[in-house]
Amino acid sequence: MSAPIQETNTDFETRSLDAVCVNSSELTHPWWFNLKYLATGLLFGIILTKAEVISWFRIQEMFRLQSFHMFGVIGSAVAVGALSVFIIKKFDIRTIYGEKIDLHDRPFNKGQIIGGLMFGFGWAMTGACPGPLFAQIGTGATVVIATLFSAIAGTWVYGSVREKLPH
Repeated sequence: MSAPIQETNTDFETRSLDAVCVNSSELTHPWWFNLKYLATGLLFGIILTKAEVISWFRIQEMFRLQSFHMFGVIGSAVAVGALSVFIIKKFDIRTIYGEKIDLHDRPFNKGQIIGGLMFGFGWAMTGACPGPLFAQIGTGATVVIATLFSAIAGTWVYGSVREKLPH
């Protein structure tokens, strides 16, 4: 008689990589250290606005395949991100405080395709992705507030049904 097959629970290992703050710092700083993030966010918003990346019209041009503008911006971001990850891994780059940066390999999941399609459809319908929502609102496009609340509601719904989804 053979021994019973013991199943390995890999769900815990996979879920541990889903933690929001995998690289969270153990260091504590005064509140005013966060002003650098405010300044960076403001600068990033200005750059997005000047580059017309937050333009509803530019986003619609992309989805209608009428212009290369947004594809160029997205392609550049992917190239810079890939190069950055390669450099971080190759040279064991650390944070400015000397902490190790852990980049975990993630297994492919069909939910990534489904989620990506849902994200893309929402992006095409609203002309806004979550990144530049605040910059769009800041430029006076107050109708985007509805998109912001929808994004928050979608995140809340996902969080409430996440445990029931096939990850």
